[in-house]
Amino acid sequence: MTRRLVLAAAQLGPIQKAEGRDVAVGRMVRLMETAARRGAEVVVFPELALTTFFPRWYEEDLSRADHWYEHALPSNETAPLWEAAKKHGIGFHLGYAEKTPDGHRYNTAVYVHPSGETVLKYRKVHLPGHSEYDPVRKVQHLEKRYFEPGDLGFPVVRAPVGENKVNLGILICNDRRWPEAWRVLGLQQVELVMCGYNTPSLNAENRGFEAHHLRVAHSHLAIQAGCYQNSCFAAGVAKAGTEDGHELFGHSIIVNPQGEIMAQATSWDDELIIADCDLGMCELGRKTIFDFARHRRVEHYTRIVEQTGSVAPPEWTPK
Repeated sequence: MTRRLVLAAAQLGPIQKAEGRDVAVGRMVRLMETAARRGAEVVVFPELALTTFFPRWYEEDLSRADHWYEHALPSNETAPLWEAAKKHGIGFHLGYAEKTPDGHRYNTAVYVHPSGETVLKYRKVHLPGHSEYDPVRKVQHLEKRYFEPGDLGFPVVRAPVGENKVNLGILICNDRRWPEAWRVLGLQQVELVMCGYNTPSLNAENRGFEAHHLRVAHSHLAIQAGCYQNSCFAAGVAKAGTEDGHELFGHSIIVNPQGEIMAQATSWDDELIIADCDLGMCELGRKTIFDFARHRRVEHYTRIVEQTGSVAPPEWTPK
């Protein structure tokens, strides 16, 4: 029997620093309603979807940033998302800043079943940026200050989505650029990777030239390669537009297991894109070129897990 999934990627336009969660949640509820009318069974929202991208501002005292974090979900402010999911029978992925009861801070995402139960939780592993104020940078990127590296690994769970059971995984923003993250999901037969991001249009470090159009190209390349090499679908879902004076490039996409872009956002605002996904497409790669059981050679991959920084190779010289 054919297994199909109607997948919606819900790009968000900018969320300004002065706007409360009620503004963001209201916009997301409207996108969820539209997704339900169009027959979607799951809707994917971006990274840190409830607030502006606050790691661009420095706070010496971390407690002054506590208002950006969620201390429990659902809260009174976020409850409308859970209510809409139940009303429309649609699952959703939500990225947010998490502060745990014992004081840990994570860049987190969850997948929530229409019943309101949390099916899957992931905490971002690959944190970019820096931890202290950098006077050289025009824009700060302080994820390493505000978050700890995730402690949940890269989990995959098989769960009911619409009329089928689907192998679900989550990545967050910079994770999408790391092939190791995709491969760990692929080794668990992931079928759908949900990945939210808030990526600026410019590389603010200015440590080398990067053409503007390549920011989008590199983002798409990473997601397309991850899908192809691990035989899965993905929704790469962005915030977009000018947020507190800083441009986010958007270009949300849905990609199939052959690395093709099935749908792409074309605005810098709230925008819903939808794709009808035949989950049977995941089988081709898994049974042929990416049949891991037949073709992987783990005895030659030890450097990947034993070494962090790169090292210079031995030098050859003519005799």
